[in-house]
Amino acid sequence: MSETEPEIRKGLVGVVADVSAVSKVMPETNSLTYRGYAVQDLAENCSFEEVAYLLWNGELPDADQLKAFRAEEAGERAITPALHGVIRAFPQDAHPMDAIRTAVSFLGLEDPETADVSEAATRRKAMRLLAKIPTAIAAAHRASKGLAPVEPDPKLTFAENFFHVVLGKVPAPEVVKAFDVSLILYAEHGFNASTFTARTITSTGADLHGAVTGGIAALKGPLHGGANEAVMHMLAEIGEPSKAVAWLEGKFDHKALVMGFGHRVYKNGDSRVPTMTKYAEKMAEVVGDRRWMEMSRLLAAEMLTKKKIHPNLDFPAGPAYHLMGFDIPLFTPIFVASRITGWAAHVIEQQADNRLIRPLSHYTGAAQRSMPAR
Repeated sequence: MSETEPEIRKGLVGVVADVSAVSKVMPETNSLTYRGYAVQDLAENCSFEEVAYLLWNGELPDADQLKAFRAEEAGERAITPALHGVIRAFPQDAHPMDAIRTAVSFLGLEDPETADVSEAATRRKAMRLLAKIPTAIAAAHRASKGLAPVEPDPKLTFAENFFHVVLGKVPAPEVVKAFDVSLILYAEHGFNASTFTARTITSTGADLHGAVTGGIAALKGPLHGGANEAVMHMLAEIGEPSKAVAWLEGKFDHKALVMGFGHRVYKNGDSRVPTMTKYAEKMAEVVGDRRWMEMSRLLAAEMLTKKKIHPNLDFPAGPAYHLMGFDIPLFTPIFVASRITGWAAHVIEQQADNRLIRPLSHYTGAAQRSMPAR
């Protein structure tokens, strides 16, 4: 390319913007790793709280460190009457992602350390957001249904408490485990759109609440976090397994986008999918409803055969969350409750060696010209 015609990487495809020690997809194993640990191993052997600690501190916690981390998170779950009042004032038909974005922004107004961008203050704010986001998600969801909020229970684990504040009850342990696994799988994924948004905001010297608010706005999009909702809407539209292949063929005929498939990073399939599919299948067994997973199996097989495209994490997560009893509009807010861990890890990393993120563009507009006579 000449100097006047630079190489344009639309979507920043292939551009390495910075260094990071938080996560990586290892090319030799096609496996997503957090701080060097394969995410599928973390999902099977650790709790979400342990993984959050790992992302923020670089190592897995010992028993005492985990106990202290859990106690601190549990002690920060309550939200103020003022925020509850703001949530009750939201339009009843507001999307939960818009509700949690606004709630996080309000939490920034209330937080005594909002303007402090030191690492110590950012870590404290990250813990408060980790603890309060589920409470705010649940309060907004229940308010939209005319229900009173449920106070968080500090005796419950993070995953158990999420069910408690949203649904008012804690399900069977195997359901909680499946949910905990999903939180681990969604926690972090390199320089994805919402994380890069958060890092860009942080690079200006802005605070964590601003970065997370921007991250939530990016995550809402159906090409990013909103895909798990779109997958369940797709399955509901198909209705039953016998219609799945014909429905998909219709999409092929119209060259329409099929949600839950493909990923810019993975070339041989999303390494998180087998683990999430395993637990989605377990949810189907617990509930006694195999319809969604059978549809998913048929769609995945047909996409691989006809288009050589693999499913991504959103594909099994959608039906798994539905089988757990969550309403579809809650799927992406659950992503927020998990991804706050990855966002915070990247904000801390960006702050530690910051440089304003300010790329260039190649101008293709009109040449400089004179104002017309008046």
